[in-house]
Amino acid sequence: MKKNKAVLGDAGIYDARELGYPRMLVLGFQHLFAMFGATVLVPALTGLSVSATLLFAGLGTLLFHLLSKGKVPAFLGSSFAFLAGYWAIAPNGEAELLPYACFGVACSGILYVILSALFKAFGAQKVMRYFPPIVTGPVIIAIGLTLSSSAISNCTNCWWIAVLAIVIVVVANIWGKGMAKIIPILLGVIGSYGVAAIIGAVWGQPIEIDGTTYICAFGNESFKIFTQGALDNLRQAAWVGMPFAWSNTVFNLFGSQIDSGLLISAVITIVPLALATMVEHIGDMCAISSTCERNYLEDPGLHRTLLGDGLATMLASLFGAPANTTYGENTGVLALSRVYDPRVIRIAAVIAVLFSFSPKFAALVSLMPAATIGGVSLVLYGMISAVGVRNVVENKVDFTKSRNVIIAALILVLSIGIAYGPGSISFPVGDVTIALSGLAVAAIIGILLNAILPGKDYEFGKDAQGDTSVNFKV
Repeated sequence: MKKNKAVLGDAGIYDARELGYPRMLVLGFQHLFAMFGATVLVPALTGLSVSATLLFAGLGTLLFHLLSKGKVPAFLGSSFAFLAGYWAIAPNGEAELLPYACFGVACSGILYVILSALFKAFGAQKVMRYFPPIVTGPVIIAIGLTLSSSAISNCTNCWWIAVLAIVIVVVANIWGKGMAKIIPILLGVIGSYGVAAIIGAVWGQPIEIDGTTYICAFGNESFKIFTQGALDNLRQAAWVGMPFAWSNTVFNLFGSQIDSGLLISAVITIVPLALATMVEHIGDMCAISSTCERNYLEDPGLHRTLLGDGLATMLASLFGAPANTTYGENTGVLALSRVYDPRVIRIAAVIAVLFSFSPKFAALVSLMPAATIGGVSLVLYGMISAVGVRNVVENKVDFTKSRNVIIAALILVLSIGIAYGPGSISFPVGDVTIALSGLAVAAIIGILLNAILPGKDYEFGKDAQGDTSVNFKV
């Protein structure tokens, strides 16, 4: 082993052991903090377990590294692309409905496995012809727009807390230096949460509103800080405990009376959302390859990385955690530190697993003010839609062609119109009623129209910038 390196940032480091193990541990914590804000926000928004989320983010990352031969420095955290799917099945985070949504997400992981096999058998260019930017771009735009109403609803709990979170995120992302620029979501959450906690402790008063007791600032119903129930849960939570309960897993569905119609609806509603996350994965692999100056698309290959991502998503979902996806924040940390050793990522994964065994920590995250969640979500959901626009622009989609206009128009109108109209399209199949969300209908129609209408001109790999234009994180 080489002597410990004294200076970072001069040249890329592919074996972090030359830095010494204490530095490797610090770098591991840096990667953990980079992914932390966005990863714990997903369970906070959906009602899934924070502890299970951290556990399977860590285990999923380790599984990904195993399947990718330990070569790719990628961290897997919670995916925002499936939020609309969770809310279509469990709109208020109902504990009895979330396992159905998780089953649908687990089935989307099978789509990764199938695509992995297709990449292995036919190569990237032939497969990606069916997922061009004219389909994935508008779908991503629609994901952000259909989520936007929930962000506004959360903001209305206390607008000044929400605005504070937005300001911190924007300032850190635009003017931040070093690590601050990498973790704007985390900083927005911590800053807004911290101010709310201080004001709630000093000037907060309990007020009952619609059957729920809130701690309101200055006794004003428009300044809802925390719920009394979440505060009590924090006080009562143990410091050490199991990260998930069996009753929240998909396996528990099959030990009770199962709603087969809801199960099928969850699959059909959620699986099409994986089209966007699979393209996101490919973009992230291109970005990591460019950052590390290694061609990970060839070695270990997209078929291996897709397989790792898909199986990690399946594992997490089966045990009641959110879908996993490769994280752009951690790619930013790679560029910042110039330490490209996957061992550092694996250290971060192990730390995440350790944190998952603290219910007290999970309760602290669950206490986060709804307005804080609303503020950072407002930025995040807008960024998702903006990424969809960027996906279309960077790939130079030609809107002078009628086929492209028709495909984009139908995807946007169907997804948003159904979401804010009936909420879903239902139809009976025998004794079972199947409900499709607007995003599911739009994605299916978009793929079919792209395959049927003449004039396809997309070629994967032709424009490297376009290949990396999908990323759901700020």
